[in-house]
Amino acid sequence: MRVIFTGGGTGGHIYPIMAVIERLKERKISTDDEILFVGTQKGLESKIVPAAGVNFKTIKIQGFNRKHPLKNFETIDLFIKATKRAKEILRDFKPDIVVGTGGYVSGAMVYEAAKMHIPTMIHESNSVVGLANKFLGHYVDKICYTFDDAAKQFPEKKKLVRTGNPRSQQVLGLNKTPIDLKEWGLNPQMPTVLVFGGSRGALAINRIMLKSIMQLKDKPYQIIWATGTLYYDSVEEKLKNVDLGNNIKVLPYIKDMPALLPEMTCVVSRSGATSIAEFTALGVPAILIPSPNVTHNHQMKNALDLEKSGAALVIPEDDLNPNNFVSSIDHILLDEKYAEDMSKASKELGVPDASDQVIKVMEEITH
Repeated sequence: MRVIFTGGGTGGHIYPIMAVIERLKERKISTDDEILFVGTQKGLESKIVPAAGVNFKTIKIQGFNRKHPLKNFETIDLFIKATKRAKEILRDFKPDIVVGTGGYVSGAMVYEAAKMHIPTMIHESNSVVGLANKFLGHYVDKICYTFDDAAKQFPEKKKLVRTGNPRSQQVLGLNKTPIDLKEWGLNPQMPTVLVFGGSRGALAINRIMLKSIMQLKDKPYQIIWATGTLYYDSVEEKLKNVDLGNNIKVLPYIKDMPALLPEMTCVVSRSGATSIAEFTALGVPAILIPSPNVTHNHQMKNALDLEKSGAALVIPEDDLNPNNFVSSIDHILLDEKYAEDMSKASKELGVPDASDQVIKVMEEITH
């Protein structure tokens, strides 16, 4: 099967594609030369995709600017040029199907493919549907989604298929040797919480950890705090005169998250689609502090979906304080039954064969 995948900007648009690509190769449905990823030069995809050895081409495109409307004339001009570039790529590669996950580059590629009567589909990994996917929903053959709230935002009900996030299956399929907490000076038998804000870190999460550290350092549980590479040095400086005891381990980042997560009783993090897919795949209870600096506040909607299902506790960043932060961790780590119920609810949200579900829809469209 010859496939063009397209999406860009955020991990939520990229990691689901990478998971499906990996599964297509495992099942020998597509080979390296039958897969092409189309993204942008400036997006996260420009680093992740080539590094994974996937064929990669770019289109120059940008989003609409609400603050400076005059710049939108340039945006419209770029979109017209992008559709021409998309047509060239489609004619050269001759795909059997084009799959988009969001971002403006996805809008240009999938729209042009639909106009050329090439089978098309999109995947929405968040609770709030992005502008590109809302637009493309009118034209594609199928719409795959993860959260039920997203399905409600598409009027094209007959096209909808709940597949879950392909990252879930990828995480479950990884043959990882669990990280030995003893190597980090921690007790594998003690309840442990992982606090992190992504590879670069989240300032709000680091600040609340610093404010709460004196309450946390003597708790009957352990804490692994990944500050993010951007904040590690400043956090270390602030903690240089603080006795952390034996139950807090501070790191810049976690190199192998899927190997660590099964050892965790709970996680504290932002609520991006990729992180949620990993938590629910493994059934790890979560305390979610959604980033307010994302399009349409979609992280809050993602988090509330998990909370409604009993898989997470949500603390809005504006309401975050040491009391509700520490008490939320206590609630999960000091109540084994509550943690077990949350873990069960989390696993019920995950789709263990999500990549296969997406591929099944691809095969149905192309046959």
